[in-house]
Amino acid sequence: MRGQRNPFVAQEGLLPMALVAALFVFVLRYSDPWLSLIPCGLFVLLFFVFRDPQREVPPVALGVVSPVDGRVVEIEKTRRCVVQGEAYRVRIRVDVFGTYTARSPIEGRIMDLHSRAEGVGPECPANALWVETDEGNSVVLQFHEYRFGLPPKSFVRLGDRVGQGGRCAYIRLARYAEVYLPIDGKVLVTVGQRVVAGTDLIGAVPHP
Repeated sequence: MRGQRNPFVAQEGLLPMALVAALFVFVLRYSDPWLSLIPCGLFVLLFFVFRDPQREVPPVALGVVSPVDGRVVEIEKTRRCVVQGEAYRVRIRVDVFGTYTARSPIEGRIMDLHSRAEGVGPECPANALWVETDEGNSVVLQFHEYRFGLPPKSFVRLGDRVGQGGRCAYIRLARYAEVYLPIDGKVLVTVGQRVVAGTDLIGAVPHP
């Protein structure tokens, strides 16, 4: 499976952190040592921005885990951005101090959201992530409201398998994450509840 490597810091953050570390060494050697506190502080800030800690994924078959660290702000039934008919939409406000890497809500295969014309909501963009389980259940993950206009970046491809809670994308400071669950599944969270990426269950898809 893809997206399983790279603990502690997201790979996307390695280059800027290395550059800041080099600047710290340069300033410490050739300038006032007190000035080195600036790149040192910037390095710590980048570490918190790009941090990608290991997470303990709960061993729950067909459970749906939170893709991000944050707080549940809305739960509703919808026909928007779903693969088949009606679905539950769980909207999560992303914690700016949370992990930089998004986690797959469920184990399955990455599918082409617009390969099946029937049942796909007309407002669902092409960059949403559709995961289909071996049992045929579908869960869709989408992000909204990008800070600095920088959209999330998926590093899994169509046809890849991804594990429950497996790394699947860089959040890139998105404000909200939405998870769409089958209507005959279960929602296990309430509005206002805090959730941890890859660890806390937010729902479950139906058993066959």
